[in-house]
Amino acid sequence: MSELPTLPVTFRPGHTRVILLTAGVVILLVISGVALLLDLGPGERASFFVTGALIFWALAQLARIKVVADESGVTVVNIASRRRLAWAEILQVNLRPGDPWVFLNLSDGTSLPALGIQPGLAKQRAIADAQALRALAEARSTAASGEDRG
Repeated sequence: MSELPTLPVTFRPGHTRVILLTAGVVILLVISGVALLLDLGPGERASFFVTGALIFWALAQLARIKVVADESGVTVVNIASRRRLAWAEILQVNLRPGDPWVFLNLSDGTSLPALGIQPGLAKQRAIADAQALRALAEARSTAASGEDRG
C-alpha cells in the first residue's frame, strides 16, 4: 500500500473548477459589456448586471465542491450542502466504473455523494484521490476502533 497523504488534505476537481470560474467571469463580463453597449435605461442595465452576477454565483457554487480530510474526520462540500463526518462514520469509499463521483457508504446505512472527487476531466487523478481517501478511511477507522477497545 502506498503512503497515506499528509493531513489535512483537500480533494477537488481542479480542471472543472478552473473551467467553471473562468466561464463565470467571462459570462459576467460579456453580459455587463452588452449592458453598457446597448441603449438601456438604468433599470434594464441593472437587470443585465444582476443576471450576470447570478450566473457567476451559480457557477461559483458548482466550483466550490470539495472533500477535506483532517485528523478528526472528513468534510464533504457539495453544491448546496456541507456535511461533517467522523472517520468512524465512513464504512466504505466507492468509485466504480461509470460513477460520476465518489460515494461514501456511511454507518447509518446511507450513501453520501462526494462530488469533490469526480473522474470527469481527470480520471486518473480521481482514481488516485479515491484510493487515498479510502486508505485514510481504513487507517483512521482501524485506529479509532483500536482506541475504543483500549
